Amino acid sequence: MSLPFMSGGPNCRDDINLRKHTHKKQQRYMDPDTGQCTELVVQAMKPDSGTDRVKQVRITDQTRRTPKLVVSLFRPKTCATIDVLVFILLWPFRFFVCSIYLLFRPLHGLPKRGMGGSINVTEYPPYLISYWGHLWAARSQKEHSVFQEGGEHSKPAPSRSVSVVHSLTRLLNRREKREDDLPSTTPGVTSILESTAHNFYPRRLVILRGDVWEVCDNHDEIARHPYFAVSYCQSDMLKFEIGKEKEFIKSIRSAASLCEMKAYWLDLECMGNTDDEKRLDVYQLADTYRGAEFTLVALPSNAQSGGGWRSWSDRVWTLSEIMLSRELRYIMGSEGPVKTVSLRELANLAYGHDSEEAAVVNACGGIDPMYRLEHLTLLKAVIWHRGNPSQVPEKAPPKAQPRPSKGIDNLSYQADKVYALMGFFEHRIMPFPSESELQALARLSMTNDEYRMAERMLSMLPNKIPSKPSWYADDDQYKAQFWDIEPEVQVAGVTDGGALVLDGCRAASIRWKDFPEVHVRTTESGLRQLVAKIAVFGIPGFYAFAVQWIPWLFSKISRDSSNVSASASESCQGNECAVNVTISPAALILAVVLFGWATVLLILGPFMIAYSISGCILFTQPYLIGVKGAMKLDEASHYLYRAWLSRPRLMYTTSGSVLAQHAGREGDIREGKKTQYDAVKELENQDELYTLIDTSTGTLYYFTAKRPPTVCLFTGREGGLGRFVLCSENCTANELQKETVLRMPTQIHRFMRSCGWLAIGGMEE
Repeated sequence: MSLPFMSGGPNCRDDINLRKHTHKKQQRYMDPDTGQCTELVVQAMKPDSGTDRVKQVRITDQTRRTPKLVVSLFRPKTCATIDVLVFILLWPFRFFVCSIYLLFRPLHGLPKRGMGGSINVTEYPPYLISYWGHLWAARSQKEHSVFQEGGEHSKPAPSRSVSVVHSLTRLLNRREKREDDLPSTTPGVTSILESTAHNFYPRRLVILRGDVWEVCDNHDEIARHPYFAVSYCQSDMLKFEIGKEKEFIKSIRSAASLCEMKAYWLDLECMGNTDDEKRLDVYQLADTYRGAEFTLVALPSNAQSGGGWRSWSDRVWTLSEIMLSRELRYIMGSEGPVKTVSLRELANLAYGHDSEEAAVVNACGGIDPMYRLEHLTLLKAVIWHRGNPSQVPEKAPPKAQPRPSKGIDNLSYQADKVYALMGFFEHRIMPFPSESELQALARLSMTNDEYRMAERMLSMLPNKIPSKPSWYADDDQYKAQFWDIEPEVQVAGVTDGGALVLDGCRAASIRWKDFPEVHVRTTESGLRQLVAKIAVFGIPGFYAFAVQWIPWLFSKISRDSSNVSASASESCQGNECAVNVTISPAALILAVVLFGWATVLLILGPFMIAYSISGCILFTQPYLIGVKGAMKLDEASHYLYRAWLSRPRLMYTTSGSVLAQHAGREGDIREGKKTQYDAVKELENQDELYTLIDTSTGTLYYFTAKRPPTVCLFTGREGGLGRFVLCSENCTANELQKETVLRMPTQIHRFMRSCGWLAIGGMEE
């Protein structure tokens, strides 16, 4: 698999000061210790030196040598037979080395960060970089965005259609102006926060005046005429043949006469001709069907066999048309009778009894408006299946191509599914032809903040995470629904690439290069502190005192060449002198006592250090430590707490990852199944298997991902646990790529530092 990272260029900001740098094609991360973008080094159970994606190294730790040696004297690495034999055979050698270390490097024997193991480091390593790019569309109208800038700089066009569009825009914005006011600007691209006003009547209707049907755009006359709306499939009714359109319009007018109606709305006749008029018509489409007396479903004459119903039901707009209607009727062929049908009967005719569409109808019961998130979620899933195959999120959508035919089915909108869905929301967005499906979905989510669909999608783990953008999700491997997730972040905007820009995130960096020496807080004990001080300062202190002060206790020496008086005897021949020194018995005894006591301390030193680090660990410095491959629980504990005799309890997660297994009723403690390691070792995709250790809660997680994630984001809550999104970094785009989602204890987010805006986008394959 090729790397998703581009070579360093002008868009790469390589440190927190946003300086431009270049680097090779390799996965990188923001180092929380240096504040610079650094090549990612991953410790692995079985390092692969031949890979070109990320550098892999063997597992190491930063624990100091002295406490590590002391612990190795009292505890084997594991309970395996080979480890116990190595422990017994190497004990004398380790004891000797440990004593030497205590003599020459005594301060390494102290517990980390002071006597008694007290610490003041209570945060995960922070994520230091924020999103520094521009927004394509923003939640706030005050915030600058490319989308809003387009509307502000659009030029007026002196046409009558502009006046119509402007008058409708004024109506949507609830402005009170005279009808003959001239527009100051053309609403080319409106802001992200659209007006929440709904229209009572369509912009145009076809009205019967005498014996002539005419298209009317007079608001006062439209308001006096009840009307019906038409729903049909163009590929069936028109077949894009010459003369078919007029024949179809004639059949609709004939049906209007049968129903004794003098007005109707048909997209072929009532939709606007300019792009601005079409955008307003799509924006008001939900109001058009809500305001109609009934909706007439026009079907071909062969619809009784099922083909016509199927083609009509496969349209993108079908559900919004029928679900928002007061009453439903249908007609088969150009001269068929008009029949009344209930919503449930129509759903059975068009979709069948056991379909998702039928479930939507049964759940909603035809009630309008539908503001419950459950119903909206069902509607989204159904609409996404309509029309053309759903766009693959990781692929860029095709550019819109103009089509000559009129009608709602022939609109050249990339995000037509979103526009069909927005009719069920309280607040709608103005259609924009060139925006992608996901950009429109993000705008709709920001406008309807009470549903927060984009934020909920971010916290979900789909079966396949799209490469670009990665925040989109239709399903969840944890079997949670949209309404089960309570978001803890807010979407501030969307980028031109479809990435979500989040506000209110708490983030932590994941450490991959090695195991750090974690700081701990232990039970307070004055005796342990005293013993540690004696071992650390007493051994070298007594040896140093003996070496420096014992010569002064010797008998004084007298020489002729010096003016020092001495009681020792000497004999000289020429320039050579022989001195006979007499050592005082008291000095000899003192020397033996000092050296002997220092030696005793040296022998007892490892045991004294062991006692000083034997306190019960109450709190561990928060770290998220990653390992490529599957690591056993006792191995993780060995590397984490090599400097402490007392080890906190580590356990497998019960439900924190897709690979987690609950132990059930095997014991009294709620914990993960101890055979999780054996289960994950049987997985086929071992190259994408990773281990994550959370030192704060003492929990071990197994998960799969395409790339090792380097950032952990707290994004929401669900089922009594927090949703934490694990992301890799793309420094060239200043975005994060969602790799997986874990369910971790909610309280750990308090140990994560708040950060600025973050963009959740994707990678270029």
